[in-house]
Amino acid sequence: MNAQAPGHIPVLLHEVLEALGPRPGEAYLDGTFGGGGYTRAILDSADCTIWAIDRDPQAIARGAAIAAHYPGRLHLVEGRFGDLMALLGAQGVASLDGVVLDLGVSSFQIDDAARGFSFRNDGPLDMRMGVDGPNAADLVAKLTADELADILYQFGEERQSRRIARAIVAARTEQPITTTARLAEIIRSVLPPDRSGIHPATRSFQALRIKVNDELGEIERALEQAVRILRPGGRLVVVSFHSLEDRIVKRFMSEAAGQAPGPSRYDPRGLLPPAVASFSLLTRKAVRPGLAETAANPRARSARLRALRRLDAPEIAA
Repeated sequence: MNAQAPGHIPVLLHEVLEALGPRPGEAYLDGTFGGGGYTRAILDSADCTIWAIDRDPQAIARGAAIAAHYPGRLHLVEGRFGDLMALLGAQGVASLDGVVLDLGVSSFQIDDAARGFSFRNDGPLDMRMGVDGPNAADLVAKLTADELADILYQFGEERQSRRIARAIVAARTEQPITTTARLAEIIRSVLPPDRSGIHPATRSFQALRIKVNDELGEIERALEQAVRILRPGGRLVVVSFHSLEDRIVKRFMSEAAGQAPGPSRYDPRGLLPPAVASFSLLTRKAVRPGLAETAANPRARSARLRALRRLDAPEIAA
């Protein structure tokens, strides 16, 4: 079953498989199932078992057809990947041979106007990956200008965050902001065109989406739990799509592999023995997609892959 679901093209697929190294009889986790692209490729590459988590009920429903194609080998679990240990523990799974995480929003969510992730097609201002909690319209309606500006700056790296926040607060006094098109127009009205051609609302939409779904907190929790559930020799492979995600992944993996910068020579911690590393980096620097892939799938342009491996036995960091 090699055909991908319509609208879904898994990014860096060859590189993910190479880093994960699926083998017969082993068990893996696809913590961000989405359209199932990585899951299908892993199942096709080796006679293994996969547990797949997704917080989106629609993704779990789509996965039923894939699970039927691989009887007894694919197990779908609805929930947040930041709760992976509890979700898997409830299924009797205590350890795995590999974990793959494809961060950010899925193509299915972006392309469905009713989910409210994109300004390219008008839809309700929602942005929730799941079905619970406040949506983007709630944030835009209730937060102060300062709170909105902080979100846009922190999660969207938007330098004009305060100007945009003031415009949103002013606009909502005239009429509630409930659609993606209206929010995008408010942002566009106060920002000059970006020289790069990027829509002026891009960073703000990213920021609100990250806040609504607590994406960075989910990543941190998932990484901590993923390394704890790996067996010796097990691998963690993560694909990120923007700098905020990649910084978290890079820092976490470097520290796990004992590659974090040492303390200052004036810091008493420098007198302590070197930390014992339990992991080794499989990627010294982020793996990026090639020109052929980005030409075929423009959404792959910003992708970065990082991976590490649990050591069979801890080794002293150099």
